[in-house]
Amino acid sequence: MLTHEQIEKSNFWMILLITILVSVGGLVEIVPLFFQKSTTEPVNELVKPYDAVRLAGRDIYIREGCYNCHSQMIRPFRAETERYGHYSVAGEFVYDHPFQWGSKRTGPDLARVGGRYSDQWHRIHLLNPRDVVPESNMPAYYWLDRPLKDGAIGAKMAALRMVGVPYSDQEITDAPKAIEGKTELDALVAYLQGMGTALKQTR
Repeated sequence: MLTHEQIEKSNFWMILLITILVSVGGLVEIVPLFFQKSTTEPVNELVKPYDAVRLAGRDIYIREGCYNCHSQMIRPFRAETERYGHYSVAGEFVYDHPFQWGSKRTGPDLARVGGRYSDQWHRIHLLNPRDVVPESNMPAYYWLDRPLKDGAIGAKMAALRMVGVPYSDQEITDAPKAIEGKTELDALVAYLQGMGTALKQTR
């Protein structure tokens, strides 16, 4: 039987036992989440997979690094729920791969931004933030007012279906036509306007 002193003096035993401890602890914490309805099923019937335009907008959101300054995770603290709305729950994000929760807040949390402002407000804000928020330090994304070109949108939806997003064959087939004539700005605004609306409408 190894003593505590022997374990502390042996690199091999120390590394081995720490690895076992972390592995078992991780499994106990993580594995149950794969079987809980609250983390694997939509929180309500209003949670739907992103349509083609919103999915393209989400890709632009990620491409432009919006998640570096904006979280999409309202924590269950009074100060946060009073400012942003109902705290975030996993069932809202079952179709996000990966989800954009984050914790960095140079700018405000966007989890419940959907429907809070008009489409026109978002357009102005994205093209030149200081036109609507004079003290903003957010950069202007003037280049977003250009045609949306995403030849892989159908393939993306097909790939997401493989990980559990319930897209139909028709939705995948119609995806290129759905984004036809749209701008990157249109897509990003559509994504923003859908954020947090499913849960917000039921509370």
